[in-house]
Order: sequence, then structure tokens, then C-alpha cells
Amino acid sequence: MADQQQKWPDNAPGKYYVDQTCILSQFCVAVAPANFRVDDSGHAYVFRQPATPEEELQCQEAMAGCPVYAIGDNGESR
Repeated sequence: MADQQQKWPDNAPGKYYVDQTCILSQFCVAVAPANFRVDDSGHAYVFRQPATPEEELQCQEAMAGCPVYAIGDNGESR
């Protein structure tokens, strides 16, 4: 489970974030390209929070499929 205390500072403010356990599988970028990007230093982050129901579903899919559970949602999907 992602840790809010370890989230990357370049995450956009809001519900979703990526923490420092990210291994850059890029699954999140593939599933939700409108919301996730890769930083130059080699980790993914949320550059834009979801703005549509479709993007919300994509972010949930990215979170569920992250191999190291590095994506969090402030506990709002539980």
C-alpha cells in the first residue's frame, strides 16, 4: 500500500499520488496516460488528477495493477 509520507513532491495535489517505492514499471503511464508521467530521475508521478469518470476509472486500474502498490488514493477507494 502506498504511503502518503513517502509520496513524490512532483505529484499534482489531490487524491492520487505515487510514492517512493515506484520501480518504474510504467504500467500506470500505459493505463492512464492523461494522468501519469515519468520523471527524468526515473519514477512515475501523477501530473494531473482525473477530470472525468473515464480518467477516474483509469487511475483506479493503474492503482490496482501497480506491481509494488506505489499508487495511493488517500484511502478513498477502500
